[in-house]
Amino acid sequence: MSIKTLSFGCRLNALESEKIQSMLKNVMETAIVVNTCAVTGEAERQSGQSVRRIARENKNTPIFVTGCAATRNPEMFCDIPNVIVVDNFQKRNINAYIDAMARTPCNIVGAASIKNFHSTDEKLSKKFIQIQNGCNHDCTYCVTRLLRGRAVSFEYDEILSDVRAAVDAGFGEIVLTGVDIASYARVYDGRAFLISDLCKKILTDVPGIQRLRLSSMDPAVPEVGKIIDLIKSDARMMPHMHFSMQSGSNTILKSMRRRHTADTVRKWVKMAGNDITFSWDIICGFPGETEELFNETLALVHELKPIKIHAFPYSPRPDTVAADMPNQINRAISKQRVKIINDAANENRANFMQSQLRQTVQVLVEENNISRCPHDISVKIENQSIAPRTICYVVLTEIHDDMFVGKIV
Repeated sequence: MSIKTLSFGCRLNALESEKIQSMLKNVMETAIVVNTCAVTGEAERQSGQSVRRIARENKNTPIFVTGCAATRNPEMFCDIPNVIVVDNFQKRNINAYIDAMARTPCNIVGAASIKNFHSTDEKLSKKFIQIQNGCNHDCTYCVTRLLRGRAVSFEYDEILSDVRAAVDAGFGEIVLTGVDIASYARVYDGRAFLISDLCKKILTDVPGIQRLRLSSMDPAVPEVGKIIDLIKSDARMMPHMHFSMQSGSNTILKSMRRRHTADTVRKWVKMAGNDITFSWDIICGFPGETEELFNETLALVHELKPIKIHAFPYSPRPDTVAADMPNQINRAISKQRVKIINDAANENRANFMQSQLRQTVQVLVEENNISRCPHDISVKIENQSIAPRTICYVVLTEIHDDMFVGKIV
C-alpha cells in the first residue's frame, strides 16, 4: 500500500512528483503517479510507452498521469486502462485527483495493489527546492512555456520553510529550481525582491545551510551579475552556473527569440573570472542553422570554455513557431553537430580538471564514496569510507574516467 512515482524530463518534474506523493498519501492508500515530459518528440514517446507498460504490469492500480505530455496530448493516455489524466495546471491541487478519480471508471477488482513497479527517481544528497513555475517569454522552439503557463514566483516564507526542512533533514546542499528562476520576482515592503535577493536572504535566515546552488539561469537578465558578486562574497554559493544558452550565434538566437547575445555571455564570463565555471544548454540543428552559423556556436565554446554542455538535436514541437519555419535541418546533421559540440566541451572540461589537480576542495558525498565538488564534477574518495550527505575536504590527486580521485584531508 503506497504512492509510487515515476518522473521524466527535468529535475522540476521529479521535485513536483515528491510534492504530489506527499499530498496523495493523505487521501488514498495506493496509486502510481507518472509525471511526463514533452520537451522533445522522443521524450513524449517514451512517456507514453512507459505509461502503457506500467498499466499492463499493474492492472489493479489507479495510475495518475500528469506533466507536459499529458497536458499537450491527453488523448494519448485516455484509452489506457485505469489511467487518470491530471494536467499541469491542476497537478498540485489535491481536489483535482479526488474529482478525477470519482468520475473516471477504473477496472479494479478488490483492493488496489502495486505488483510490478520500478522507479528511476534518485535519492540524492542535495535537495531541490522549487521557487517558481511557468514562463512569460516566447522562445520560438519551446512548448514547455505553453504547457506550464505564465510565470508564478512562490512566496518567500514558503521557500524558506522548505529550505529549513531540508537543512534540518541533513541535506548539505540546496538547489533552487523552477522553469525560469531568473525571472523570480516578488514585491515586499514596496520593493522588488528578485533572485539575488532571495539567495541573500536564504543565506542570512538559514545560517546552517552549507551549500547553495542555482539550476539553469537565463543569461539575459541583469541579476546574473548580482549572483556572480554573491558567489564571490559568500563561499556557500557554489561557483558554477548553468546558462540556458541554446546557441552561440546571434542570428540563431534572434530567430529563437532569445533575449541575450554572445556578447552578453562574454560579459558574464569576464566578470566571473577564473574561479567560477559555467555549463550550457545548446540546441543543434535549429531551423536555418547553416554550417557557418553552427561554427559561430562552436567558436564561442572554444573561446569561453564552458566545462559541460547539454547539447541535443532540435525537435520541432507542435504549436510552436519554429516547427513551421523554413530550412529545417536534417536530424542526422543535427546529431553530428551535437557530437562536435560535446567533444569541444569535453576538451574544455579535461583542461579545467587538469588545472585543479593537487588542490584541496570541499565536496558533498553522495553514494558509494562518490562526491561532488563545487564545480559540479564527481570526485571518487579513495582513502576511507564516507557516509552520504557528508561535507568534507579532499585533495584532488588524479583523474580517472572523467572523474576526480581524491583523498580526505
